[in-house]
Amino acid sequence: MVDWIEHLLERAGDAPGLAEFVILGLAAALEYVVPPVPGDLVVLFGAFLVGAKGWSPALVVTAVTLGSALGMSADYAFGRWVSRHDAEWRARYPRWRRFGRLLDRVHAVFARWGTIYIALNRFLPAVRAAFFVAAGIARLRYWKVLVWGVVSALLWNAFLFAVGLAVGHNREAVFGFFDAYAYAAWGVLAVVVVAWLVRRAWRRPERRRAAERDGRDGG
Repeated sequence: MVDWIEHLLERAGDAPGLAEFVILGLAAALEYVVPPVPGDLVVLFGAFLVGAKGWSPALVVTAVTLGSALGMSADYAFGRWVSRHDAEWRARYPRWRRFGRLLDRVHAVFARWGTIYIALNRFLPAVRAAFFVAAGIARLRYWKVLVWGVVSALLWNAFLFAVGLAVGHNREAVFGFFDAYAYAAWGVLAVVVVAWLVRRAWRRPERRRAAERDGRDGG
């Protein structure tokens, strides 16, 4: 997928047209709709084209940011659609009723911390789309989700561009840096998840003992 996009972009050489910027934007949007699409690699390649081919950095950043906003909005709309049908599906489908309890927890977390998650979304690979779906399920205000999502995208894209321009024409160095960052980000995410699971397992006996005490006191 990335190789095909790179081929389309490279064909423009030093004189990109509207089609090339549309391709950049759609690639950035697809990352949110089809998470396996590595949108960051496309942004990095755009940074490489700025340094190697003289493409306009303003137009490249605008294209990928608008694409990201489109993908975010699609995810948010899907979350709102799920939220609208949640009560109906719980009444009709027992399996969804069990899944609904997870949605309740998502709603509670995002109602309190949703803005922070959205602001950090671009710095966490692979899970970005889930944040915007969750924001829709939690019915956060769309304008707030979009504003913080775009701010996060601009900061991340600026970071990627700084890396891309710093290494000049060395494509291998650009993508090597991104690979290292992705591994580090996944490592941090794994540590957070493990810490949360350990904390949950540690507190479960305490909650059970508290429930038993409450039962005895009530009896």
